[in-house]
Amino acid sequence: MPAAWLRSAKYFTGMTGVLDVLGNIWNVTAAVLTLLLSVIASGHAVLYKRDSRAAIGWVGLIWLVPVVGAVLYALLGINRIRRQAAGQRAQHPILSSGAFAPVALPAAGGLPAPLEHLQSLAELVDRVTGQPLTAGNEVTPLENGEQIYPSMLKAIDSASRTIALSTYIFDNDRAGAQFADALVRAVRRGVQVRVLIDTVGARYSRPSIVGHLRERGVTVALFGRTVLPWRMPYMNLRNHRKILVVDGTVGFTGGANIREGTYVDHATRHAVRDLHFRLEGPVVAELTHAFVQDWVFTTHEQLDGSAWFPHLVSVGRVAARGIVDGPDEDFDKARFVFMGALACAKQRVRIVTPYFLPDAGLIGALDVASLRGVDVEIVLPETNNLVVVKWAATAQLWQVLYRGCRVYYTPPPFDHSKLMLVDNSWALFGSTNWDPRSLRLNFEFGVECYDTALAARLHAIVDRKLQHARRITAEEVNSRPLLNRLRDGVARLASPYL
Repeated sequence: MPAAWLRSAKYFTGMTGVLDVLGNIWNVTAAVLTLLLSVIASGHAVLYKRDSRAAIGWVGLIWLVPVVGAVLYALLGINRIRRQAAGQRAQHPILSSGAFAPVALPAAGGLPAPLEHLQSLAELVDRVTGQPLTAGNEVTPLENGEQIYPSMLKAIDSASRTIALSTYIFDNDRAGAQFADALVRAVRRGVQVRVLIDTVGARYSRPSIVGHLRERGVTVALFGRTVLPWRMPYMNLRNHRKILVVDGTVGFTGGANIREGTYVDHATRHAVRDLHFRLEGPVVAELTHAFVQDWVFTTHEQLDGSAWFPHLVSVGRVAARGIVDGPDEDFDKARFVFMGALACAKQRVRIVTPYFLPDAGLIGALDVASLRGVDVEIVLPETNNLVVVKWAATAQLWQVLYRGCRVYYTPPPFDHSKLMLVDNSWALFGSTNWDPRSLRLNFEFGVECYDTALAARLHAIVDRKLQHARRITAEEVNSRPLLNRLRDGVARLASPYL
C-alpha cells in the first residue's frame, strides 16, 4: 500500500475517533438537557397546577414524550393569562394608585328586614370586591334591542358633558349606524366622547365601524390590539364588558352588544334575545371607574374630574354594587360571588346563561344547594351560536340533573341573557357567562342588587321565558345516540378553552 494511502487512512481514522467523541458528548449533553427540561417542566406543573388531575396528566406527558411534552406544557399548560394581565397592568401603576377612585359612596349598611338572610352574602361580596354596597339606586331592566337601544340612544342624545362607551362587539350595520350617528351628534355638541371596542369584537363586521367613527371625529380605541400572531388575540384577555355612562349619572350595562340581531322583532339575520339594564344612583360611579381603568390601560389618557365623576345622590331604593372581574388582580371575583350566592340561597336560585360550562367547584355548589332543598333552575338556549359549546354543555348536564337541579331549554331565537336570581330579593346581571372563558380569561363587569321589587320584575322575565321552554331530564340526556354522546364528550374535554 503506498505511503500516501497509509497517511490518509490514519488521518480519516483519527477524524472518525474525534467525531465519535463529539457525538458521545452531544448525546450526553442532549440527555442531560432533556432530563433538566423534564424536571423543570414537571416541577412547574406540580407547583402551579391547581387541579391535581391536571398536574398528573401533564407530568405523565412530559416524561412519556420527552421534549415534546415539555414544549406542549410550555405552550398550553402554563396559565399566562393572569400573569400577562398583571404584568400589563403593572406597566400602568396609575390604575392601582387610587387616583381614579370614584367619589365617596354612601354605604348601605345593614340590609332591611326582608333581606336580612342575605347579609352574609353582602359581606362576602364586600370582601371579594373591596367595593362598598351602595344605597339609593334605580335599576330598570330592558329586554332586546326594541327596549335596549332606544333607551341608550336617548341617553346619548341627552349628554351634555361626557360619554363613556365600552362594548365587545360594535357592528357596522343598521344598529351600529344608529349609535355612530348619535355619538357624532354628541361630539358636535362639544361632549367628550370616548369609545372602547375590543379588538376581536371590532372584526365581527366588515368593514369595521372603527374607521367610520374616527373619520367623523369620535375618539375610539381598541382594547387588546396586537400584531403578534403568537399572542393569540382571539383566545386571551378579551374585554367582554358592556358599559355606557352618560354625564357620569346614567349608566347601562348587561349582556347586549351593538348589532342588528338584537332587534329581535325585525332582525334581518341571526336574531339574539338579550337583557340589559339602565342604572341611576351612586353605583353608576363604579361603571365609570371600570371604564376609566380600561381606557387608561389602553390609551394612557386619564379621565378624571367632575365631568366624569360628578357627585351622585340617592334616586331609588335598590342597594347595588359593581363587580369587576378579570384575569388580573380581579381574578375569580365573579366565581366567588356565584358560589357565595348559591351557599346563601334558602328558597330558590334561577340562572339564565347562554353558555353553561361550570367547573367542578360550581357544579358542586349547585348540587349542594339543590340537596339542601333549594329550588335550582338553569335556563339555557335550545339553539346556540357556538355549537361546540352546546355539545360540551350537554355532556355536563347529567352532573346537575342527577342532584335535582332543573334545566330548561328556551326556543329560538338564541338567548344571550345573563342573569342570576336568589330567593326573592337578590339579582346579579352583567356580561359574565357560566363558562371558563368568562370566569378565567375575559375582563367582565356585573352588578349585584338587593331589592324585592326588582327581583320580582326579573322573576317575571324568567317566568315568561319558561312559558315556552322545554324541561330537560337526565333520561333524555342519557338516551342520546352513542355517536352524539361521544361527540359531546370529546367537546367537553376542550371546555377549559371554549
